[in-house]
Amino acid sequence: MAYEKVEWIPLTGLGKMVASGQITSIDQVLESGRPIKEPEIVDAFLPDLEDEVLDINMVQRMTDSGRRVKFRAVVVVGNRNGYIGFGQGKDSQVGDAIKKAIVHAKTNLIKVRRGCGSWECGCNITHSIPMEVEGAAGSVRVTLKPAPQGIGLVTGEISKKVLQLAGIRDVWTFSHGQTRTTINFAKATFNALKATNMIRSGRSE
Repeated sequence: MAYEKVEWIPLTGLGKMVASGQITSIDQVLESGRPIKEPEIVDAFLPDLEDEVLDINMVQRMTDSGRRVKFRAVVVVGNRNGYIGFGQGKDSQVGDAIKKAIVHAKTNLIKVRRGCGSWECGCNITHSIPMEVEGAAGSVRVTLKPAPQGIGLVTGEISKKVLQLAGIRDVWTFSHGQTRTTINFAKATFNALKATNMIRSGRSE
């Protein structure tokens, strides 16, 4: 089904700066420190962004009028080249829950610093991460360690999808807690990738 493309009319100051050409890259957007409140800002600079639905769950809630059922979608978006976003969305319709999650993921976009931090490699190619990082969500704690070229993504399927969309090709992953909980495992991995921006060292991207 084809959807009619609606012209974007920016409502936020950041959106207006993007539309007017004052901001010319996604890096400038992220470095501005301003929250991204319009997904079109991300679309303007990363048209090749892919989305991956990690989980869809039914959520039931009792109200005065009876039992209400909603669907919760967990989504990651990324361009497989250093940019990744994580989002959740709820709605009475599955499709709308996914759309909300995609919008949330785009407005929650981060840049991942990549590099070659493995002492076994030292190739100076940005195929892994520059240093060991850790992320947590709920009871889940994920540690990512740089790996040499060819190792691949040594982790579970959910975490692997997040890392692939971020553009990480080789990494060792160690996790603790209820890793079967899709949301927390994915979010902990995302938070570990976010931590790559906290330390400045070595050659990275």
